[in-house]
Amino acid sequence: ASGTVLKGAAGSGGTATGRARVVLDPGDPEGLEPGDVLVAPQTDPSWVPLFVPAAAVVVNVGAMGSHAMIVSRELGIPCVAGVYDATRRIPNGATIEVDGAAGTVTILEV
Repeated sequence: ASGTVLKGAAGSGGTATGRARVVLDPGDPEGLEPGDVLVAPQTDPSWVPLFVPAAAVVVNVGAMGSHAMIVSRELGIPCVAGVYDATRRIPNGATIEVDGAAGTVTILEV
């Protein structure tokens, strides 16, 4: 619901607001466009091309040293990892705000 705040691990600072794109397979990015927020189960090197257009990254599994956090820091985009069931709790297409320093994801509009 709008106003819901999900918590995870902080690690790649900054804030970004954009349309959530829930992607379960890096080979099928489901309409990920520049400025969207990539919401994924977890990432590995096969996901890196999807980080480039993303305004931020949110993943179900991960922590400070996880792949998602490292790549996000290298690209200078916010990331929140370890957000339990993010790919199911964040509606695809919802407007969300990612605060990488606080480790929060706020659903602004569904």
